[in-house]
Amino acid sequence: MSLAINTTSALISNLKIIAFDADDTLWVNEPNYIDVEKKIHTILEAHIDAETISKHFYKTQITNLKLFGYGAKGYILSMIETAIELTNGEVTGKEIQQIIDTGKQLLDFPIELLDGVRDVLDSLAHRYELMILTKGDLFDQESKIARSGLGSYFHHMEIVSEKDERTYQRIIKRYGLQNDEFMMVGNSLRSDILPVVHIGAKAVYVPYQITWGHEKVNEEQLIGKSFVQLGSLRDLLSFIPDESTQ
Repeated sequence: MSLAINTTSALISNLKIIAFDADDTLWVNEPNYIDVEKKIHTILEAHIDAETISKHFYKTQITNLKLFGYGAKGYILSMIETAIELTNGEVTGKEIQQIIDTGKQLLDFPIELLDGVRDVLDSLAHRYELMILTKGDLFDQESKIARSGLGSYFHHMEIVSEKDERTYQRIIKRYGLQNDEFMMVGNSLRSDILPVVHIGAKAVYVPYQITWGHEKVNEEQLIGKSFVQLGSLRDLLSFIPDESTQ
């Protein structure tokens, strides 16, 4: 992997808006989905083994993204479809209800903030315009933002169906920015980093311990791409220091 690291001056030069991804950047998300999938494996264990379920479920999710988009509701529908297909329709109504009830846990799980989130937002909110820029179901993402208690830090909130170059360009234009006046901070190379780098905006990659397969990229895609990689969100304070405290 080849990562070109920006200097601090280049990182903050002309910067006006800092956008943060939400799931697994500000709070824990993917482990909740993994936990629910394991519970559903148990529900279906009389019919099919867990490995087969996982492989088929992933393919079904990806196929259904263009219909259901990202988020808990599409996840539940794709799991029901997987159960029906893998059991040749023999899954019972009771088992489907159990899948639905288990999947509903994804719509109201307690929000666990990641380390340093409040400190970072406290430091940056009075110096820059902050934005939450997340993809997924509108109701689901709005609910998580509300449950997080972080809403007051953000000047702007954008919930989109996909994070690609066209989406970022549209948002940058909407807020009257030049590309280099916008920074995206997130845990997904595919969604938060590469599209932003490709349009000439600034990107900060903060890896999370678990990455959904769909968000992974090949190392070759990173060659020659210039972005900052940090060990944690808290490290962002070292790259964007508060001069008033120095």
